Amino acid sequence: MKAPRGTQDFLPPASERFAAIQRAGAEVFEAAGYGRVMTPAFEDTALFVRGVGDSTDIVNKEMYSFTDRSGNELTLRPEGTASVMRAVVTNSMWDGGLPIKVYYDAAMFRYERPQKGRFRQHHQLGIEVVGTEDPAIDAEVIALGGEVLARVGAGETRLLLNSMGHPGCREAYRPVLLAFLREHRDVLDEDCKRRMDQNPLRVFDCKNEDDQATLAEAPSLADALCVDCRAHLDAVAGFLDRLGIKHEAAPRLVRGFDYYTRTVFEWISVAASAEGQSGTLCGGGRYDGLVEQLGGPSLPGIGFGMGIERLLLAQEAAGNAPPPARLGCFLVPIDEGSREAAFELCFAVRARGVSADLATDGRSLKAALKHANRLGARFAALIGRKDRVAGVATMRDLDDGEQAEVALGDVAAWLEERTR
Repeated sequence: MKAPRGTQDFLPPASERFAAIQRAGAEVFEAAGYGRVMTPAFEDTALFVRGVGDSTDIVNKEMYSFTDRSGNELTLRPEGTASVMRAVVTNSMWDGGLPIKVYYDAAMFRYERPQKGRFRQHHQLGIEVVGTEDPAIDAEVIALGGEVLARVGAGETRLLLNSMGHPGCREAYRPVLLAFLREHRDVLDEDCKRRMDQNPLRVFDCKNEDDQATLAEAPSLADALCVDCRAHLDAVAGFLDRLGIKHEAAPRLVRGFDYYTRTVFEWISVAASAEGQSGTLCGGGRYDGLVEQLGGPSLPGIGFGMGIERLLLAQEAAGNAPPPARLGCFLVPIDEGSREAAFELCFAVRARGVSADLATDGRSLKAALKHANRLGARFAALIGRKDRVAGVATMRDLDDGEQAEVALGDVAAWLEERTR
């Protein structure tokens, strides 16, 4: 049996790095006043068709949808924002005051071609803020994404910033863009032609290099922004400047979901981009009409998602992948009579916050120490008949081989001091 295509097993030490990224995200978000929200792994299919957009690749090509035994049309969650906004509406979270600030840590499912950094099941950290249009919140959201990237050692990054305007701006821009696309239709690939007919702005998502060269000459949405949307974007940029966060204007940056409005941004890995890979580590933006679209009041919102699998790759590319966690102590009963003392001491050590494990199955001292080294243990605690009589454990440093006798009642504190 193998894992399904496009999925992977996370085993130690990769799973330890994965969990460390989850913890780093939670620490950053909670320090900024965000509370964790957990939504179902599957939702009504209509949620994503309505929220993400029926012209998007996710809805058209990539959703894992099924009919359950009661005839309900359901879909495994392909992205986080629509599910969180559904939870906001279902639970009338605005009754607790505005803004609503939440974060999530969840698996996403998309049927797409597996490749490096892209899986059919992947995991995202994300945040959402609902109930304010303040550009300072846009800057906060962007800055928190950058803080997580820095904390996990994702390497050098670039921040791309743009505005998709509000629907009125896009309506003014649409005929100008369509005229350009029709003029160049013959040189665009079939995917771009399909996007052009369904949702012209989505052509900027095209990955074909020849098409991108053509689109580089397209008129810019930035030129169609209304006064208010331009002022909002400038204010976001100003707040980022005050935080010392460098950013680049990216007038052709769009996000692939229909719900985006105004601010859109991406944090890009410099190393991954240089190697021709998809360098986006974190992306998001405003979705000021989504809550209302899903049946709630007219509340603005903004958020982002970042892929944990891509952060793992970015750590490695930057040479910042942390070493495997070391076991603090491996306890070895040298004779049968010492098993109970070693067992009790193992739990006493753990109670002081030091990781510890115990040799079992009556294995020899040599075999036990070999296993301790495989586990990467820092110390071994050896307890034999003479040690029990003397009320001590022989503590062996597994890095340099030095030994010391420590009273059994002092072993836990001795280890705590040396493994901080």
